[in-house]
Amino acid sequence: MTQKTQTEIHSKAGVSQLKADIKAWAIELGFQDMGISDLDLSEAGDYLNQWVAKQYHGDMDYMHKHGSKRYTPEEMIPGTMSIISLRLDYMNTGLTPYREILEQSDKGAVSRYALGRDYHKVIRKKLKQLAQKIEQAIGAFGYRVFTDSAPVMEKAIAEKAGLGWIGKHSNLLNSKAGSYFFLGEIYTDLPLPPDEKATFHCGSCRKCLDACPTDAIVAPFQVDGRRCISYLTIENHGEIPLEFRKAMGNRIYGCDDCQMVCPWNKFTENTRVEDFAPRHDLDAPDLLVLFAWTEAEFLQKTEGSPIRRIGYLAWLRNIAVALGNAEGGKEVIDALQAKKGIVSNEMVIEHIDWALMQYQF
Repeated sequence: MTQKTQTEIHSKAGVSQLKADIKAWAIELGFQDMGISDLDLSEAGDYLNQWVAKQYHGDMDYMHKHGSKRYTPEEMIPGTMSIISLRLDYMNTGLTPYREILEQSDKGAVSRYALGRDYHKVIRKKLKQLAQKIEQAIGAFGYRVFTDSAPVMEKAIAEKAGLGWIGKHSNLLNSKAGSYFFLGEIYTDLPLPPDEKATFHCGSCRKCLDACPTDAIVAPFQVDGRRCISYLTIENHGEIPLEFRKAMGNRIYGCDDCQMVCPWNKFTENTRVEDFAPRHDLDAPDLLVLFAWTEAEFLQKTEGSPIRRIGYLAWLRNIAVALGNAEGGKEVIDALQAKKGIVSNEMVIEHIDWALMQYQF
């Protein structure tokens, strides 16, 4: 493939053709869709600042510590002229449905995005491959790749790039694919023509608000992270507030309830990425088996998984709560007491004690 001259690239016809080429290359690499966003994220920035002012971010200090860089792309990466936004589906549609796992109290419910290989590594590799294809065609250009990393407002960018609209649960929705997908971005100094912002298609539906176990979706588009089970089981490194423990049920890593009830997810298609296949039977795991893992086993079985980031102690904490909500008997009590005898962490012990109290009739 011959490299194009800078004049050819920056002409109207040139950037339009390059955009079409980039989308074709993205599809070849396994992405399901691609769009281009401009740099005006001021509306999303205003929303973010209001959200933070209400303390809805909880302990997620990274949501505000970068200031305006999060919603001013050219401030974070000087020279940025456009943003390439990409979608990669992750759902394995042949698994036992998440809804059925929630109904089995001896099982652990793990958010479907976290069952396989860490998506950061999978998507970052694909983004770099796409950037290299562009470079092969036009020569060196300025770019940075991101996927759920750095101060990047990926959902707002994807919405402006036409990949979907932000639903009332604050997740991105696509009319042909639902919401079970990851997003990735390439900030670039190429003046690519932007796509039209996606339009809103939730109508009067409020299934996601009504389904939230902890009422974390306090209003349409307003999620109080401090109440969200995904926050409580992943971002939160301390005790889980008593008021939310029963509502957690058997959710031990994340929560998919608001996506589970969304009508648009009837269009979910099976992922084409083998790396997203479940590891170590985490799609429908036995709580007692997971609770019996030593720290060495936890580290070995979560190697290359997004689950590892919460650490062994938070893992035990989450499972202890789930066991307290289980319908088990002597076997569960014995497991809780046995683990209490070998762990020294006060936080874990407190959650084990809570779980044991649920079996005192």
